[in-house]
Amino acid sequence: MSKRTIVTMPGDGIGKVVLPPTIKVLDKVGFKADYVHADIGWEFWCKEGNPLPQRTIDLLREHGTGLFGAITSKPKSEAAAELDPSLKDKGLVYYSPIVAMRQMFNLDICIRPCRSFPGNPLNFIRKGPGGTIEEPVVDTVIFRQNTEGLYGGVEWTNPPQNVLDALNSHPKFKNFASTPPAELAVSTRIFTQKACNRIVGEAFKYADKFGYKSVTICEKPNVIRETSGMMLATGKRIQKDYPGIELWNTNIDAQMMWLTKNPEDYGVIVAGNMFGDIVSDGFAGLVGGLGFACSANIGEEVAVFEPTHGSAPKYEKLDPPIVNPIAMILSACMMLDHLGEREKAEKIRKAIAAVVKEGKVYSYDMLKLRGGADALKKGAFSTDQVAAAVIEKL
Repeated sequence: MSKRTIVTMPGDGIGKVVLPPTIKVLDKVGFKADYVHADIGWEFWCKEGNPLPQRTIDLLREHGTGLFGAITSKPKSEAAAELDPSLKDKGLVYYSPIVAMRQMFNLDICIRPCRSFPGNPLNFIRKGPGGTIEEPVVDTVIFRQNTEGLYGGVEWTNPPQNVLDALNSHPKFKNFASTPPAELAVSTRIFTQKACNRIVGEAFKYADKFGYKSVTICEKPNVIRETSGMMLATGKRIQKDYPGIELWNTNIDAQMMWLTKNPEDYGVIVAGNMFGDIVSDGFAGLVGGLGFACSANIGEEVAVFEPTHGSAPKYEKLDPPIVNPIAMILSACMMLDHLGEREKAEKIRKAIAAVVKEGKVYSYDMLKLRGGADALKKGAFSTDQVAAAVIEKL
């Protein structure tokens, strides 16, 4: 098989730390690829006024597969303040480059597996009958609609008159009619039938392929009737093609409560953008936190794979680095799955599982230590040491 070309986007902060050892793991498992660096992130916002330069867009369009580290995002006023002086007062507005990529390439399917590794001291435990301690096996995969909803970017502060006219046409807006426009901030939550069909359809296909017994629509249709209602109605319709898979319906607030009651009951969960973000982070907390949380952003022509943790810039300059690389490595496994290299992906996952179960090599978060230069003195292993342990198992 000829080499593939992978666009690598370290981004900001610890993205620059976790991506290089991940590529070493991919090399060790025998994945043949050329890696092309691409610029993205805060540095390019500050000096170019664009955190997602056109040259990076062109590389993704050409090669189709990206490995992404992490991104720094700041509120509108702070972002404007950090622009190069030559770029200020030119109407530039910071917009998250990962959100921009999702919308530009229609990366509408976000998949976030949350699976526990036996032996991980961060795994969720609970009390069972007679004071026993139970450690349920969590194996939940969240399908998050990635391009619509509250992350669609259709919003206003001090909305213009044509927007106000449209809002005033809705009877519920009378509660806000007396508020001066300058004191209004409006964000929309837009769902389309096409996007609902695709995210729910892909969730059922995944459940069928990998043997999950249920697909749960996690929304709030009793209150957000139109958008959540569309997602639920889509689930009911598509489930008819999969009689062996149950359709469950949970409200996002109740789901977060049940998270720590019976997480082992849930297989595949589908949600819109915001609720999917919330529930996936909740489940990630049961299986080790963001150090184990991986994700895929998949469109019809481009796919980008990333850990769900942030850039944590305060850890970037530590030498040696201490951050946990497993989320990034698991994201690379999802890339391998997507590229038809499932056998290699499973080898890496088994190597990670073996390292965790053995219990000799722990990152600082697995030891529940505060991040900092002294974490290694307290028994934690460095980023490169954790990756090296995985490589040794391979």
